[in-house]
Amino acid sequence: MNDSLDLAELEERCASAGLKMTGQRKLILKVLTEAGDHPSVETLYERAKELDPSVSMATVYRTVNLLDELGLIVRHEFKESFARFEVNAEHHHHLIDLETGAVIEFQNGELEILKERIANELGYELVDHTLELYGRKIRNH
Repeated sequence: MNDSLDLAELEERCASAGLKMTGQRKLILKVLTEAGDHPSVETLYERAKELDPSVSMATVYRTVNLLDELGLIVRHEFKESFARFEVNAEHHHHLIDLETGAVIEFQNGELEILKERIANELGYELVDHTLELYGRKIRNH
């Protein structure tokens, strides 16, 4: 679902947030926006290094931390021993396959209405939330 925010838009958001856009940072942003999955820092490093062998792991870590602090990317734990990242674009949820580790993104209008109704019934205005579903593929589907 990252395709709703392209590289130029993300670079503009970084610049607006006061982040100096170095060549290596631009490369890391490119890898993030083109990721069809939710890569770890190590995976981001491997992909960036393929494009520019001079990229260091420290640069990737620093850039990811800055982007995370600025709210430009989202950190996910997914009950794993490492974090995965994605560009903070449009709102969606995740279904994690417990057997393969695959992360499936989805949106559901009924769910959006239900979460608002639940918060309202409890006397709250919903400000933020995270929904992660974990499951195993049903063999006949």
